[in-house]
Amino acid sequence: MTTQAIRLFRKMDGLFAVYKPQGVHWKHVRDSIETNLLKALNSCPPPAPQLAVQFQLLSSGENSSSKDLVLSPSMLPALADHPLVIGPQFHKVHVGVGHRLDAFSSGVLVLGVGKGNGVLEHLCKSHVTRDYTIEGEFGIASDNFTDTGRVIEKTTYDHVTQDKLERVLAMIQGANQKALIMYSHVDLRTQEAYDLAVRGLLYPDGKSPPILTGLRCIHFNPPHFTLEVQCVNETQKYLRKLIHEVGLELRTSAVCSGVRRIRDGPFKVEDALTRQHWTADSIIQAIAHFRKTTRKIRKSAMYRQTAGQSNSSAEVQEQTRSQTGQSEQINQQHVEFSNPNADTVVDICNKE
Repeated sequence: MTTQAIRLFRKMDGLFAVYKPQGVHWKHVRDSIETNLLKALNSCPPPAPQLAVQFQLLSSGENSSSKDLVLSPSMLPALADHPLVIGPQFHKVHVGVGHRLDAFSSGVLVLGVGKGNGVLEHLCKSHVTRDYTIEGEFGIASDNFTDTGRVIEKTTYDHVTQDKLERVLAMIQGANQKALIMYSHVDLRTQEAYDLAVRGLLYPDGKSPPILTGLRCIHFNPPHFTLEVQCVNETQKYLRKLIHEVGLELRTSAVCSGVRRIRDGPFKVEDALTRQHWTADSIIQAIAHFRKTTRKIRKSAMYRQTAGQSNSSAEVQEQTRSQTGQSEQINQQHVEFSNPNADTVVDICNKE
């Protein structure tokens, strides 16, 4: 019979998202969630103890002259499986982390428990689009592109307008769009490429540098401004450097004052669990909410794996056929060389 702790553990199998605050390392978030899950599992009531038969010696009476021993069987609980003897039932709950956020950044952080760790690996390899809001400040340059770094330069920014900023963003997005087409390895002369480009489904095939698929300004109040970015294969350091490059293009300097992830593939910021909801009950509800999404990711990963195996097998068959054809051609040439026709032999004899 399964205990309540085991039934609770079986529900912790899937993906969920939490909101990582700024200034907190992702390892601290993972460790806090693992600790909360372990406490919930080990706080469940233990199973009923197993009963063992024990014989107790009974006295035969003071006035009795009989020397026979009298034994009485009884059912007593066995203490070998008691939690105070064997300790807690669960010692480790592995929580996997998806695309990570550094301590300077905040936002959606996808985690996995149980079999969800394998799905989490497929999610990281599927080149999903992630959305960020990046806050910047004109007039300052630092050694690490953030407002908390060492200031190395101060410049004026009175000439910067929103129109100039949007033109620079359009230029950067155009360059990244060309890179996306190049790394997608899609023939642009086909109808499939046109349909994918219209629907915005082009993504890099294999490894690629960070690529911006969308970039626009959503707030402009000099010296402060905010950008909304859609990107693939990015890092938070690259996004902070992007603010620095925007400042250089505008003939000024800029630093990043905040990076906030608002979407990681199918996981949005509205569905992320805040710190007060990093409990077992809230996590189980979030896993159940994303159950369908987890199944879709698993099916798409299995489809990619099957398609890759079929393509590799087809390539092997084609190479085998080509090698067989080459060997047959070589054998035929060898036969022709070793068995010249009769006319050639007659001509050579006549010349002699």
